[in-house]
Amino acid sequence: MFNTARMALIAALFAGVAGPAFAADLAGPPPVEEAPPPVVEAQPVDVGGWYIRGDIDYHWSKFRGGDYTTYSGTPPQIPGSFASGKLKGAFSAGAGVGYQVNQYFRTDLTADWLARSDFRGSTNGFCSGGTVACTSVDTSSYSALLLLANAYVDIGTWHGVTPYVGAGIGGAWVKWDTLHNTDLDGSFEHAGGKGWRFAYALMAGASYCLTDHVKLDVGYRYSHINGGKMFEYASDSNVGPGYDRGINVHEVRGGLRYQFGRSDCAPPPEPYVPEPQPVYTK
Repeated sequence: MFNTARMALIAALFAGVAGPAFAADLAGPPPVEEAPPPVVEAQPVDVGGWYIRGDIDYHWSKFRGGDYTTYSGTPPQIPGSFASGKLKGAFSAGAGVGYQVNQYFRTDLTADWLARSDFRGSTNGFCSGGTVACTSVDTSSYSALLLLANAYVDIGTWHGVTPYVGAGIGGAWVKWDTLHNTDLDGSFEHAGGKGWRFAYALMAGASYCLTDHVKLDVGYRYSHINGGKMFEYASDSNVGPGYDRGINVHEVRGGLRYQFGRSDCAPPPEPYVPEPQPVYTK
């Protein structure tokens, strides 16, 4: 009786311990937990590369004054200055090649031909052998080739519009046409002066994406051309040479830029999304 009870107790204890072990052996594979959402890695936008540009504009030139010498039989010679002088507006065109360093900075080299701008001025002096005060009428025109190395800061882009500011430095080849001088003593002609001069420019504007690689560029440019020879000496009037004091040019510009490299007009690349990996638990 005692042995039977003891055997029953041992059997019960064995069943209590072995039952969970057998149940664990019969259980299915461990559950698969959902992986956390993948981290989307934003790819940097590599904006930059070479570009070409073409521009047309209408410019207004401001004559900053001029000086000349009237020679007499005996010294001292008589210095003179223009009493007035105005230049009319004209069209011009240009082209250039540049490099977009990054999204905010670019540089280019430009060449612009400033078409002929008519000049009309006057000088005060004496006619009829120096006995009668008189005022002359002077007419001419100038044209110029403006070469600049420029740098720009693209401030940012809003709704496809990118405002910018810039500056340039270089030179201008200026050519004055024949100066016609008319007063009470008659009409006289002075051969026009020509030559290279120092020049610089300041500009501001905005660009707008037309396609993935083409931008419309509109803006304003102020250019200053240093003074230089305006006309030569004329023996029949004993006047010359003459020098202008410089020319200020105000331009309203419009043009196109074509970007060979990756442009900020192009849509950004698709972000990299890694494949989700299952996570197993024991």
